[in-house]
Amino acid sequence: MLSFVAVLNKQNSKKMEHKNFKFKTNINCGGCVASVKPYLDNVEGISTWEVDTNNKDKVLIVEAEGITEKKIIETVQKAGFKIERMA
Repeated sequence: MLSFVAVLNKQNSKKMEHKNFKFKTNINCGGCVASVKPYLDNVEGISTWEVDTNNKDKVLIVEAEGITEKKIIETVQKAGFKIERMA
């Protein structure tokens, strides 16, 4: 089975608290990652993100500064995907 992981690194000059968020999604292939990429790339406060499409839960991991979990969820939903917080 082919796995696709996308990672985005952004430089941020502001010093804020780093937070890591983990979500279960239905982003399940490279095409889906490509669809959500412009949404996540353009959100202020996301330092890095990646989707593990090989994981059965299609896990999205976001490292962020100064952004809320709610904003990340809204962004992924706006891109047309399901997302829920993982414990």
